[in-house]
Amino acid sequence: MWRNSDVLEFVSWLRDYNDSLPNGTRKAGFYGMDLYSFHSSSRAVLDYLDKVDREAAQRARYRYGCFEQFGEDIQAYGYAASFGLSKTCEDEVVSQLVEMTRRAVDLASRDGRIEPDEFFTAKQNARVVKNAERYYRAMFNGGISCWNLRDRHMAETLDQLLTHLGPSGKIVVWAHNSHLGDARATEMGQHGELNVGQLVREKYGSDAVLIGFTTYTGSVTAASNWDGPAEQKHVQPALSDSFEALLHATLMPNFLMVLRGSKFLAPILNQERLERAIGVVYLPRSERVSHYFGARLADQFDVVVHLDETRGLQPLEITSKWERGGEVPETYPFAV
Repeated sequence: MWRNSDVLEFVSWLRDYNDSLPNGTRKAGFYGMDLYSFHSSSRAVLDYLDKVDREAAQRARYRYGCFEQFGEDIQAYGYAASFGLSKTCEDEVVSQLVEMTRRAVDLASRDGRIEPDEFFTAKQNARVVKNAERYYRAMFNGGISCWNLRDRHMAETLDQLLTHLGPSGKIVVWAHNSHLGDARATEMGQHGELNVGQLVREKYGSDAVLIGFTTYTGSVTAASNWDGPAEQKHVQPALSDSFEALLHATLMPNFLMVLRGSKFLAPILNQERLERAIGVVYLPRSERVSHYFGARLADQFDVVVHLDETRGLQPLEITSKWERGGEVPETYPFAV
């Protein structure tokens, strides 16, 4: 999702922008908010503590050593712990985060050579480890609980980041529509799922602006299964009773709609229709079942950007499978 040419171009631009700011001006940062970094996050905590407090680092190693028997396979830990085949490591990861939180001032000021943001980053990584431990246990006990844990973690990360940045802080969040639109306006909410968009809107009200992206056809870089290789896939023309088809019928290739407060658009786009969600995985052959859900677009988003024909992200490592994917599109009759 991140190792692609668009992100490379963005971080290059961001470096130039930050370098152009006057001395003493806060620079823009680039932060992760998900929890799929269990091992790298635990290593980041240990690396930081090694620099500032060796005894604290030893305690952290002992706590995180609870996972050692599972090696790099954190899902195996989740399976074993959820079914009682192994003790859980919940107490250990909670204790580590609690210790770092209680000793915040002390740890953050141990070494004047360390950047002030480093402690914040280390503590957030400890939070990732704590929340990821719970997430991987929940994976084997039902999808809704698992989804809600993940999105609550993302929203909690945003709250922590805003507190760290202070009153003048502003954040742009980049994620899939299913995370950023208000779940209460979709089938997700009816099934008991919440998401970042809902949690942010509930907490920050009109200070939060939820922006969605739609497309009618084109290509996408996605996998055929979770953790599968990236493929360039043809995006089927949207189903006729979907929002994407309705926006395609305007005959405008690219446009932006401001839905918040619109007396004209809101009544039209708050009538429930199908909406397509393409994420890490795209399955054209089962598209209706796998990628469409009911939604009220004007309640889901404040702003919608429609790109009628989209183009898949280009990975930094081009594989033969990705190149072949764009040559033989899935045929439309399978999208039922």
